[in-house]
Amino acid sequence: MAQTPAPALQLPPQTARQPMMQDRGPAVSAAAASPDTPLPGAKTAAGAAQQAAQNAYAALRASDYDRAVAGFTAALRLAPDRAALRKDLAYTYLKIGESEAARDQFGEIVRLDPTDSHSALEYAFLCFESHCQAEARRIFDRLRASPDPETRATAERAFQNIDRQLAEDIARWSQVVAQAEGNYSAERELARLSEQRDDLDSAATHYLKAWRARPADRSLLLDLGRVWKAAGRFDEANAALLAASRSQEPRAAEEARELLPARYPYVPEFRQALALDPANTGLRRELAYLLLAMKQNAEAEAEFEKIAQTDSADDLSTAQLGLLRLARNDRAGAMPLLKRAMNSRDKDLAARVRAALNLPDAPRAGASSTAQNTATGGVNAKEMAEKSFRLGYLKDALRYFQAAHETDPGDYSVDLKLGWTYNQLHQDELALGWFDLARQSPDSSISTEAETAYRNLRPAFERFRFTVWAMPLYSTRWSDTFSYGQAKTEIRIAKLPFRPYISMRFVGDTRSADALAPDQYLSESSFILAGGVAATLRHGITLWGEAGRSIGYLHSDSTDRNKADYRGGVAYGHGWGKLLGAKSAGTFAETHEDGVFISRFDDDFIVYSQSRAGYTLPARAGIRAQLCAVANITTDAKRQYWANTAEAGPSLRVSAKFLPPASTLTVEAVRGAYMIGGYFPRRPNFYDFRAGLWYAFSH
Repeated sequence: MAQTPAPALQLPPQTARQPMMQDRGPAVSAAAASPDTPLPGAKTAAGAAQQAAQNAYAALRASDYDRAVAGFTAALRLAPDRAALRKDLAYTYLKIGESEAARDQFGEIVRLDPTDSHSALEYAFLCFESHCQAEARRIFDRLRASPDPETRATAERAFQNIDRQLAEDIARWSQVVAQAEGNYSAERELARLSEQRDDLDSAATHYLKAWRARPADRSLLLDLGRVWKAAGRFDEANAALLAASRSQEPRAAEEARELLPARYPYVPEFRQALALDPANTGLRRELAYLLLAMKQNAEAEAEFEKIAQTDSADDLSTAQLGLLRLARNDRAGAMPLLKRAMNSRDKDLAARVRAALNLPDAPRAGASSTAQNTATGGVNAKEMAEKSFRLGYLKDALRYFQAAHETDPGDYSVDLKLGWTYNQLHQDELALGWFDLARQSPDSSISTEAETAYRNLRPAFERFRFTVWAMPLYSTRWSDTFSYGQAKTEIRIAKLPFRPYISMRFVGDTRSADALAPDQYLSESSFILAGGVAATLRHGITLWGEAGRSIGYLHSDSTDRNKADYRGGVAYGHGWGKLLGAKSAGTFAETHEDGVFISRFDDDFIVYSQSRAGYTLPARAGIRAQLCAVANITTDAKRQYWANTAEAGPSLRVSAKFLPPASTLTVEAVRGAYMIGGYFPRRPNFYDFRAGLWYAFSH
């Protein structure tokens, strides 16, 4: 039942959406009258804002709305509290059909000046048009008490229009519910309409009824948790959100995690969530393992028993329940469960169960499982460690892997997992020792993986580390080939948290830099010799700074050929999922953020953000490839147009045997735009197709 706004919702003539030039102060009016006359205070921030506003009004009179938007935006960046400028920007957005952008500007005006009833009306109408009906209704409701009679009358009509439509729709759906109790669609629609009318208790009631009618739709738990949270019923909200966060619906699970408190749930919260969603096997299994980690074996066994009764296909929980019963000498209760687990398709699980029963055909690793069960009160340490590692509970995983290693020192797979766990905990020096042990394994899959990890980590702990990277790149936007590279030698001094280094950078291209606008800075046409210091912090963050000389190879002027160069900044990189080096296919995402101070760019600080997400394809004939989307943003402290761009588009990355080792070929096509209006020596929007080869070497 779609809602159709009644004609009375249209703005009356007195609130027609036209720029109200007569409301502007004398300074702006003077600026608008003489757009080419510099203002006396133009060198100040306020003067610069006034000059930008002056240019915007001149563009507005000429119907050049894009330039007017750029001018208003520039003025508001310098004077963000100028509500009058923001109002004319909003009206300009309306002229070019950008209703949502206009809505956001009116919303900011209302925040700056809650007494501006005219802007509040505009904001409310635009909220309604952009389907934010609940927000529109709240604003109209507030404006019904306005001291201005015209505003009061307009708001009253608009509020009644929205409220009456909602009330009629609620009445119709209520009749449907009365005739067919438990109707999923009707209950959900009634809940949505009640939420829009700010009747949160009624909305929660109907979301709960819809959930009970279709408990497989756990997105309803997300809706229920959101409404309960808005109503201040936080305990109930957390229970619904916790259940939704452990669902098989990725979108609902992700949004629910964002609304949950930033901590791991407590046992009572798990129990309250299970009371709401008792069929959530994943949630119950997680509670059971949490209870095991807390040494509450009896309570954990009760949870595993409920899983075994409701989900006969959960072989892991069945086996764990059997092992817990076996540990307390309930062999009669354990054997049927363990026999079922031995018939599992999970051969590793079946082997561990046979080992726990001391069967003659148990594999060598099985002897450790029995001892582990005894040492950990019925909990298989290795199994618990692997479970904790997969879920990201690294400290728990470390504790269990250590117990497994003490039980069976000859299990190289545990040594390998200890290495990865220490690596994930950013204790790479300890990880290196475990990888060194694991690469002695007779199992080639374990030794190969450990050898690769060992070689990757070892250079970080050498006294001297020499690295080289280079990236030649061709761009159709500039019809030029650029090359960026660096050779660096780092020195490790005892356990100091930083490393001094010396480096040589190269930034150049195949054409003369004089052919480019001097402020593009795509190629410095220089070798940069420098010494510096770098420190790697936790979570992949690196701080660095250096001082040196930039030696240009194209400049004829000696002052340009050799001058001081100071640089420094912070870098961060992180990846999720199946990255390019992964053994299997799957989705991935990664981001690289850099903030760099460069003295030769007028002491500017530039921030680069490069992100990509997509799918890593299965490896074929030694070729690994990724299909992804890229999004890059550049901005700077001085707000120079050339250093403020945004671009996005598709990309292909390839790593193959026929390429040099540790290299990646990247091809991408992007659409970009300058984010700051004003002077453009080139077009404000651009396309670019580029191809580059990344190569790195470390010793």
